[in-house]
Amino acid sequence: MSSAPANSIPRPLVQLNQWFIVSTVATSWLFQIEFLLLLPFLVGMSALLFKYNPLMKAGRLFLKKETSSYPPEDAEQQRFNNIIAVSCLGGAIISFLTGWDTGVYLFSGMVFVAASVALAGFCIGCFIRFQWKRFQYKRSLQ
Repeated sequence: MSSAPANSIPRPLVQLNQWFIVSTVATSWLFQIEFLLLLPFLVGMSALLFKYNPLMKAGRLFLKKETSSYPPEDAEQQRFNNIIAVSCLGGAIISFLTGWDTGVYLFSGMVFVAASVALAGFCIGCFIRFQWKRFQYKRSLQ
């Protein structure tokens, strides 16, 4: 049995969160119920403020194996991704409240695309964070 790093999240729980974002945003678009964007926003805020993601907590109940036996995802990377997602969802909600429909679709669309692409295997947030860390490292050498 493999041992996952202490500061990691089992991949199925990360994917559950991604599917939740994709399905919630798609449903809000399909039925034009913008306040549904509050659901992933509040879940994300809970994770950021309290380090408690109620969706992942519930999802743990459905894991069939020990959490350490699943491929691990870095918790700090997920936190970074969550900051981006919550910021974009917040932008979508503010756009809705101010009547800026283009902003609703622009901001929620960025989250939708990022979560969809992550489900397909490429993490946009990971790429951004890697480039940022690389930039910081190169700058520290000067």
